Amino acid sequence: MDLIGQARNFYQYAAQLSENKEQVTEDTLAYLRDAWDFRNCLLVEQSNGDWAKTILRQFFFSVYQFYLYRELQHSTDAQLAAIAEKALKEVTYHLKWSAEWVIRLGDGTEESNIRMQKAVDELWKFTGELMTAADYETELANEKIAVDLNTIKDEWDNKVKEVFSDATLDFPAKGAKENNTWMQNGGKSGIHTEHLGYILAEMQFLQRAYPGCGW
Repeated sequence: MDLIGQARNFYQYAAQLSENKEQVTEDTLAYLRDAWDFRNCLLVEQSNGDWAKTILRQFFFSVYQFYLYRELQHSTDAQLAAIAEKALKEVTYHLKWSAEWVIRLGDGTEESNIRMQKAVDELWKFTGELMTAADYETELANEKIAVDLNTIKDEWDNKVKEVFSDATLDFPAKGAKENNTWMQNGGKSGIHTEHLGYILAEMQFLQRAYPGCGW
């Protein structure tokens, strides 16, 4: 519910900034766009899998959100800064909660450790995109509206290393040369995995089946 609330705040503001305010609303942005119109990192559209994978995906993203929103509070856009300030309080709890679960599973039984390490192997290739800025992110960062992702990369790495150490999990080195892992990207430019289509099909069904229905 916290994440939905954050998405609504951003979508409402995006609709206000639209040149076509009469037709663009938070609902049209959420329910009437196709997959290639979305600009999200690939990590968040990955399937749940077992509890270890679901928790690790949340942890990776919560670490990213925490440092992103902390810096976004200083945006020259007052509305974005206000949204970030409110969201940071929620994300701080998400980070604490997910980190505790990563440690509990990683440093738990042999089975839970194996499952958590498998989740790392499956999801790690999607983490590089978090800190790889799209052209529009770089442009907004230069205007002090968005965050320069390079400024939070080391903090993301250090936090993940800290939690992985407590969880007795291996911290993979980023890059193909170190661990033969190719970092996936494309989500921020509208190129997505097959998983997003299934998410949108479920999320958008009612609005597309009954156009204009109220909530």
